Amino acid sequence: MTAPEAAASETAAATATEAPAATTAVKITTGRRSARELLDAFEAEQLKADLPEIYVGDTVKVGVRIREGNKERIQPYEGVVIAKRHGGLNETITVRRIFQGIGVERVFMLHSPQVASIQVERRGKVRRAKLFYLRDRVGKATRVKQRFDR
Repeated sequence: MTAPEAAASETAAATATEAPAATTAVKITTGRRSARELLDAFEAEQLKADLPEIYVGDTVKVGVRIREGNKERIQPYEGVVIAKRHGGLNETITVRRIFQGIGVERVFMLHSPQVASIQVERRGKVRRAKLFYLRDRVGKATRVKQRFDR
């Protein structure tokens, strides 16, 4: 056997002994991620961590970013949460308030950059998931009892 043949047989023997060890090792990842994993990772980055626990019936004050020209200010919007929808990044709340005798409802995406802050002013005691019946009520009938245990 010549020297090059001996070297070739030694490397072949070395790779033959290493090959079974590589197959029994941990699954090798290629570094590629599926589209769903990429979307989940992006959504996790966008979630706000400092949101309070919000329940239907709570009176909340939402700080909304308003852009006027090149200035930006935060306008408070206070009202009763009458609905919560979706979850995760797409979570929304519907807030109802009476403005100059007219009921006004706004839907806020909780994790949106337009929502600067959310404060729970008062906890409400309700027994329903959606308070759409408040739309038909007028005056003092629209009040929600206060809850003290949360």
